[in-house]
Amino acid sequence: MALHLSLHPDNPQERSIREAVRVLRQDGVMVYPTDSCYALGCVIGNKTGMERIRVLRGVDERHHFTLVCKDLSEIAHYARVDNRQYRILKAATPGSYTFILEATREVPRRLQHPKRSTIGLRVPGHAVVARLLAELGEPILSMTLQLPGDDLPLNDPEDIVARLDKRVDVILDAGHCSLDPTTVIDLHVEPPELLRRGGGDPGRLGF
Repeated sequence: MALHLSLHPDNPQERSIREAVRVLRQDGVMVYPTDSCYALGCVIGNKTGMERIRVLRGVDERHHFTLVCKDLSEIAHYARVDNRQYRILKAATPGSYTFILEATREVPRRLQHPKRSTIGLRVPGHAVVARLLAELGEPILSMTLQLPGDDLPLNDPEDIVARLDKRVDVILDAGHCSLDPTTVIDLHVEPPELLRRGGGDPGRLGF
């Protein structure tokens, strides 16, 4: 059974944050809230966790993972960002956007798209995520919590526990999240391409 932790969405309890990070560092898989919807996450070096998340989602290696980062400087450590791309990132972070960018050498090949050498990155605007990242000291490898056959992501904590209690290691309950996934923008192409319209307003970025 998963460890179930209830957190205040705006002022998360430090003890619960530390407990969640302890599980992550022991190669655990986590369900956690974001500014879009709930997500599945693990640490970058957790190869088994990656495969568990793929199985839960029902996707293969062509489906992008997202590196959830604390700020723009951390994004620049994992992705090649030119001036044009930086201006778009600065206007959109923190927020409900995911950006596809060329991965740097810091990103293991297994995290990159197998044909494009790209990675998805984002900086959420959610207090629980901010505290997790501060305590962990590195990005969270993440995917939206939408299970095979479902039309929408899971957003009810009781439903999440009922369906995933024996399939993940820790569930962070911060109440209901949005049902809108992130807006996804491919900055690896010119001109940039809107791949998915979600919680972030693409009009803010000229799309």
